[in-house]
Amino acid sequence: MGLLTPLNLRAAVVLAAALAAAAPAAHAQDEAAVVRRASELRATPAADGAVAASLPADSQVTRLGDRQGPWVKVKAASGATGWLHMFDLRSPGSTGDGSGGGTMAGALRGVTGFFSKAPEQKTTTPTATIGIRGLGAEDLAQAQPDLQAVTRMEKLRASEADAQRFAKQANLAPVNVEPLPAPAPATAIQSGVTQ
Repeated sequence: MGLLTPLNLRAAVVLAAALAAAAPAAHAQDEAAVVRRASELRATPAADGAVAASLPADSQVTRLGDRQGPWVKVKAASGATGWLHMFDLRSPGSTGDGSGGGTMAGALRGVTGFFSKAPEQKTTTPTATIGIRGLGAEDLAQAQPDLQAVTRMEKLRASEADAQRFAKQANLAPVNVEPLPAPAPATAIQSGVTQ
């Protein structure tokens, strides 16, 4: 009787599938990453959290298992532990242009491609993801306005005198722009159909 009986083969496939399913969770616990740009390691997962350490661009960190919204807990090479925004991280093999994935992502793409297509039919389609990831309905429901941030932002507003001075230094000339026509009145919408 051979080693690869149908029962043994089935058991091997089930074991391989279980290992493949468990690998991403184990990998995420201790994954290497690179800081895209000079960033501040925060003590808490918030933009206004206390700064635990400053990290230069291209410094190596280790992703830890914790994540809160767009914040990922990392450990710096110096031993400092804190939170970085996920957009400030990239995998070590990628160039930071968004086209690469981690080694585990590449391996999983290869495994799924192996089972779904014949070798001559395999294609790779580049994708881009834009937006804020990691925010769910619960995060949005618990969101609190940051009125101090609005106040800080309003302090950055240029005064009319500053704008005039800038225009003069840049040799800008005033231009008359005709106002846009008034919009047509809104129409009634019934049952999702505009009338």
